[in-house]
Amino acid sequence: MRVPIASWRSCGDKKITLSMAISGIKLREGNRFVRKRLGMGRRFDHLGDVEAFVTVVEKGSMTEGAIALSTTPSVLSRAITRLETRLGTQLMRRTTRRLSLTDAGRSYLEQTRVAFSLIDDAERAIQGRDGESLTGHVRVSVSTTYGHYRLPDMLARFSRAYPEVHVELSITNRNVDLVAEGYDLAIRLGPLPDSGLMGRKLEDAALCLVASPRYLQRAGAPNTIDDLAEHRCLPFVMPSTGRCSPWLLRRDGLDVDWLASGPIRILDDVLGVVSLAENGLGICQTYDFIVRDRIEQGRLVEVLADARGRSRPFSIIFAPHRRLSAATRALIDFLAKDS
Repeated sequence: MRVPIASWRSCGDKKITLSMAISGIKLREGNRFVRKRLGMGRRFDHLGDVEAFVTVVEKGSMTEGAIALSTTPSVLSRAITRLETRLGTQLMRRTTRRLSLTDAGRSYLEQTRVAFSLIDDAERAIQGRDGESLTGHVRVSVSTTYGHYRLPDMLARFSRAYPEVHVELSITNRNVDLVAEGYDLAIRLGPLPDSGLMGRKLEDAALCLVASPRYLQRAGAPNTIDDLAEHRCLPFVMPSTGRCSPWLLRRDGLDVDWLASGPIRILDDVLGVVSLAENGLGICQTYDFIVRDRIEQGRLVEVLADARGRSRPFSIIFAPHRRLSAATRALIDFLAKDS
């Protein structure tokens, strides 16, 4: 049916232009107003603006957000302005140098992230059914120790078993917010949490003390735990407390938490203690699975082997209220059985 263009030329103070095409009526300007008059309004036609807002916040700038969404900063700026107009409140303070969220913006960001995660869950929940090969996408956060030295072999076997499942892996020592940042699961050091998260233990990773042959030739090897006080030790400072992590040792069948000290302390990346020890700067405590190859190759030497016997646990953590996709459940089960 043809619509007389003259009858749509002006509505209030907004000009509306229509162009007729074989596919029907295309609205270039004022399209939302026209849809409303025709009874064609949609409840969630603003989700593109919401995605623009979330992406700009996550990327930290309009420019980076535009790159991620394959558009321009000006388009994203207009989208956020439309969203603020719709909500009737300012979400973001924008200057030429930085972006910052208002209180309303922080609240809205948290809830929209959860909403987008639920949409992802809904799409992924239908995958891998009816005997079809399992497909899906799983976002995982893992620490540097586990991400570099333990997880690769596990993921290689998982990928062979489930070649259509895509895994997005963030290797960081930062404890991510699973829900707010949209992660399906995380692998973390320490006991299972009591924070409302669910967890499955992967393993108790054995610890050992190591030093390089060059250091031991120069300083000699300690014979007892007490001898460590006379050596250059390489302590790691825990980001959560700002204190040195104690070395977990054992003497005469009893657990000993020994506080290492030395002229060099390592922050942020715990793998730094291994690198420094390998280069002759002192003694460190680390996991067997990190230094096993280095010991076999003669690059490191275990010291005070009779003081070993302690370990630290690694666990898979996930949010209990989120409906796990088939791909996520498969990865959790595979890792728990494989470790």
